[in-house]
Amino acid sequence: MQKVASIVLFLVGLSNAFGQSKNNALQISHLTGDFYVYKTFHDYKGNLISANAMYLVTEKGVVLFDAPWDETQFQPLLDSIKAKHHKEVVMCFGTHSHDDRSGGFGFYKQKGIKTYSIQLTDQILEKEGKNRAEFVIPNDTTFTVGQHTFQVYYPGKGHAPDNIVVWFDKEKVMYGGCFIKSAEAKDLGYLGDADAKEWKKSIKKVLAKFKSPVYIIPGHDDWTSTDSLYHTLKLVEKYLAEKASGRKKS
Repeated sequence: MQKVASIVLFLVGLSNAFGQSKNNALQISHLTGDFYVYKTFHDYKGNLISANAMYLVTEKGVVLFDAPWDETQFQPLLDSIKAKHHKEVVMCFGTHSHDDRSGGFGFYKQKGIKTYSIQLTDQILEKEGKNRAEFVIPNDTTFTVGQHTFQVYYPGKGHAPDNIVVWFDKEKVMYGGCFIKSAEAKDLGYLGDADAKEWKKSIKKVLAKFKSPVYIIPGHDDWTSTDSLYHTLKLVEKYLAEKASGRKKS
């Protein structure tokens, strides 16, 4: 009897584990006010990597900043937002051309959601034969949606040639995407499209332009620290120093 009970408990635990894993494919956390950070996951070279993105709830609908990295979560994200906030997603911005940012353009356009990117991103997506945004915006553009105003800003090359940041001046929220590394990051991660020298200049532009952020959301890993922008600068400087000394390959 004890053996049967043990087997039942094991199966229940296994069922809960699978349920938990499925539920965790999309994780939504409240940031502040009308701001929410959501996390999805993607298998990258055998490793499950998380990606942060954000959405904003406004009187006119919900604005997405980057799509899920996991394409199976494109629709569940919309469903979760609808269930939680009783609003539709009306806009989606891609902060650069990589799949963990702009990969949802095609899906969301089909859903009637307005999609946006800067011209550099549009050019890269066109060259690669990928789905492009419906609207191409200037590199430095301010939007007002409902009760919220935010600035989309291109600081220059960095993690990618087309990376942008989004700034909410009233709330002092900075959404950095992959341009900003998490404060827990040990290195710069994927550098296939990066320009470290320009990245350093671009970070300094952001630091000078947007003062005293209260929240900074990087593209991956932990987002609870406000040291991430300075930490990214340190990582870039370390990388450049090591490269200059010959310890890193070009």
